[in-house]
Amino acid sequence: MTTHPTAPLLVIGNGPAAHQILDRLRHFGCQDPVTVLGAEDTPAYHRALLTSALDGSLPTEAMELPPPPGDTTIRTGVCAVRVDRVRRRVHTADGDVFPYARLILATGASPRLPDLPGLRTPDGSPAAGVAVLRTLADCARLTAPAVVAARAPVTILGAGSLGVEAAFALALKNRPVTLVHPGPWPMDHLLDAAAGALVRDRLTAAGVELVAGSPATAYTPATAHAPGTLTLADGAALPADTLLLCTGVLPETGLARTAGLAVRTGILVDDCMRTDDPLIHAIGDCAEHRGSRGGSLASGWAQAEALARHLASGARGVAPARRVLRPRIAGPGLVVLGIPGSAPCEETITLNDPANGRYARLELTGERITAGVLLGFDRAIATTTELYVHDAPVPRDRLSLLLGRAPRLARAGSAEITPETVICLCNNVTHHDLTQAWHAGARELAELADATRATTGCGGCTRQVESICTALASTSAAATGS
Repeated sequence: MTTHPTAPLLVIGNGPAAHQILDRLRHFGCQDPVTVLGAEDTPAYHRALLTSALDGSLPTEAMELPPPPGDTTIRTGVCAVRVDRVRRRVHTADGDVFPYARLILATGASPRLPDLPGLRTPDGSPAAGVAVLRTLADCARLTAPAVVAARAPVTILGAGSLGVEAAFALALKNRPVTLVHPGPWPMDHLLDAAAGALVRDRLTAAGVELVAGSPATAYTPATAHAPGTLTLADGAALPADTLLLCTGVLPETGLARTAGLAVRTGILVDDCMRTDDPLIHAIGDCAEHRGSRGGSLASGWAQAEALARHLASGARGVAPARRVLRPRIAGPGLVVLGIPGSAPCEETITLNDPANGRYARLELTGERITAGVLLGFDRAIATTTELYVHDAPVPRDRLSLLLGRAPRLARAGSAEITPETVICLCNNVTHHDLTQAWHAGARELAELADATRATTGCGGCTRQVESICTALASTSAAATGS
């Protein structure tokens, strides 16, 4: 057993939320040494981009997050198994001990396995042929050269955003894909029937077989004599040698539970992201704040921001996160702002153009977007997302807004933009990062993308990055008199 020196700050978890807390701590002037324990053998990476690695459009190294600033020690491949709150120590699977002065749990979430007969072995682990998509290792198993070369078919259970993304990604690699969903259409928890029908049509056009409306009732793993089978409530039996589960996630709370911390669905935290042990905090997918689980990159960043402010200055309070979902699907873009239909609104704007595969629905209160869905209106996606994220008022000409022709739209939200405003949500690139890169010589969009990785995720920030680039060029020209 090796006992390491006491870490003023010890972080368990090395995902996007953990990476963000490191960045924000240094930003707010906290220079204490930090030790991070990550269970995976890889550097921190953008988990939201896994399907881009699945379809081969993004190399895994491009998903890596920048090295953390300041005095930070990252230990990968280290699995924490027990927290001793009395002695303030974390024990790992390989027998090491890491004392801490303050502990931050950023343990994330784990794939949820449905209560389906045949899905688990007697010890509770996934049965043969059952796969999940949560880590780079999961992605590597699904894209192994022998599997790709054989064009092995995949049955995906669950047509939420991850299931839909995975179906498009695997179809792009010429894999036969069957997407099974108990609801009436894909992403039915976020999309209405009109938008769901358009996503269904795109899946079909991509070669994905969608089987909707009947829940799965049992799974039979493949044997030497018979193929794997997924049985549905309507009696259908679908071939499923590989069954990819995209059935949601559950907060990873095992460490917290065994340590005696308060847990409901997630680890319960207050406005300072403290658990009921004042020396232990939790952020990201594992945390539950005021009865609400995070579940999005934006909420994890908001929690990291709040915790960094608290540790640096004693401030308390978590700013509400603006949830933006950009599923990676074939064809013109799709964005879901907030959770449509979850709260009353004063005004609803709908534009349905099924002949051209386009649909838009915005929910407004007080001239501001509270939720919405846009599919196929790429220019409108950029402008409405900007207005929603910065909580800026929409133009009076609603039709021009949905068609992406709203005049002077960038100015409408410009008052809300600060140097710390995140422009690229996928890669956590701020306005300050882009400005610095521009002044360092990255003057074109491609150069800014290379320097900061902005626009290299979902691409939804491309128009805003172009606007920033144009504005910086104009300011520079005016200053030099050219």
